[in-house]
Amino acid sequence: MDLSGIILLQDIGIVIIAATILAYIARLLRQPLILAYVLAGILIGPSVLGLIINRDIITTLAELGIAFLLFFVGLELDFRKLRDVGRVSIGCGLGQIIITFIFGFLLAGMLGFTQLESFYIAFALTISSTMIVIKLLSDKNELDTLHGRISLGILLVQDIVTIIVLATLAGIGGITLQFLPVLLVEGLIKGLGLISIAVISSRFLLPRILRFSAKSIELLFLTTLSLCSVFAAISFILGFSIAIGSFLAGITLASFPYNIEIVSRVRSLRDFFATIFFVSLGMQLPLTLPLLKPTIVLSVFVLIGDALIMMVIASLFGYVKRTAFLTALSMSQISEFSLIIAMQGLSYGHIPDDVFSLITFIAVVTITASSYFIMHSEGIYRRASPFLGIFERLSKGKNKEITPKGMENHVILCGCDRMGKVIIKTLQKLKKKFIVIEYNPEIIRQLIEQGIPCIYGDVEDAEILEKANLKGAEILISTVPDREDNLLLIEEGCNLNPKMRIFITADYPEDALEFYDTGADYVILPKILGGERVSEFLDVYKCDKECIRDMKKKQILHLEKMRVENMLSRYAQ
Repeated sequence: MDLSGIILLQDIGIVIIAATILAYIARLLRQPLILAYVLAGILIGPSVLGLIINRDIITTLAELGIAFLLFFVGLELDFRKLRDVGRVSIGCGLGQIIITFIFGFLLAGMLGFTQLESFYIAFALTISSTMIVIKLLSDKNELDTLHGRISLGILLVQDIVTIIVLATLAGIGGITLQFLPVLLVEGLIKGLGLISIAVISSRFLLPRILRFSAKSIELLFLTTLSLCSVFAAISFILGFSIAIGSFLAGITLASFPYNIEIVSRVRSLRDFFATIFFVSLGMQLPLTLPLLKPTIVLSVFVLIGDALIMMVIASLFGYVKRTAFLTALSMSQISEFSLIIAMQGLSYGHIPDDVFSLITFIAVVTITASSYFIMHSEGIYRRASPFLGIFERLSKGKNKEITPKGMENHVILCGCDRMGKVIIKTLQKLKKKFIVIEYNPEIIRQLIEQGIPCIYGDVEDAEILEKANLKGAEILISTVPDREDNLLLIEEGCNLNPKMRIFITADYPEDALEFYDTGADYVILPKILGGERVSEFLDVYKCDKECIRDMKKKQILHLEKMRVENMLSRYAQ
């Protein structure tokens, strides 16, 4: 091995050791690991200990880390989860990009930056981190929540716009942007070309290759990494960053049924390259901060101003303040794509080192702060809720409701997703009076079309529970597994209507026990119920083929009926 290879291995070893030591300290202090990785980079970088001073090695590690990291992010994006929130995702995504860019551009100009520098700064502020949001929401089991799905849809829109903008950067020169429309059209053509390659590959080429390689786990793993490399090369040839190609490769593979197996195989690699990326980010930060005022002003704009913009747009689409707030809180950071844009601008000579450092510092500040925001989002929302009435007024009237007056001895159903729809059919068969509380406006619209009594709102809102006549209800059913919401429902139900029976949903046994202690009559644990149902089949039917075949036919008919209903609903939208 030559000297350069030995130095590279040595530097990677220093990166991992430093990250590990700081991660232990962060874990003991209960701080985000991302902050530990950045601090490790600052410590071993040129500004402090100088253990790694070769700028080329630092840049190579950063580009390699972010390319593989975005490949894994793309793998975990499931478009099927975004179908119900496509309209709001596109509207919020494009609206937020336009408004944030305008304010960011004007703000950067007021701080003394040139037009071209302001363009880079403003666009860097518009896009949020797909990697951070997915990782933190996944850690909290909130990817499948309404605000989680909306956030993913918005991130996808932002990423597509970023691909187009990145294609224009090479042609931008000078200090004016008079030729920007032409460059945007050129970038649009190149971006659509790259996306078209991904779509055609996933449609005609990859199914056969993956079907064959899936017979061997090792071959499937090598095939996915090869695909990542091929897309990275195509992206580079078209003038994009290799990270863009890697991201598209991940999205392409995410549509196949093998993506779960692929993700499980590459998860450890994802964590490794996440560490590499954040440590290399820290190594690029100078210890001195000459642009203190712009860093503070623009970081506050991202953390607060950008979040307010997102809340306003989400509220105008009819979402209640809780959904709008949690979505906005998830997006309150700038993206790894912002750093790619800054790197490209620096390499093209469009921005100086201090502007690159500014964008990097904003990334560190906002990513660190938003990590706390997302991890403690429910607590922050409860404290901020009394001051968010204006956003509730913005969404008011966007969604009608059907609220029969004088309803007594009825069933209140909180949440009407998959489980809730099945419960509704049972209540209709039993001819029970019921009303649904739901905070997804798309579902509310479907319920209104079906003539089902419903209230648009959040179960945390006392006015909503009063409107549903909690005092006069016979049964309360919650299909929402949120711990805080369910504890509130149990406490309110026990205080206002002690005779009412309360059925609550939980994901974890410890939550179920807490619900029982608080006063729930029965706790639904979907995963455990599924296991009990299978056990019942084994015990009652003794694996009899005829009985199982009959159950299979009934279930297929039921699933086909549900699929048709969902297709008709989406077509109506």
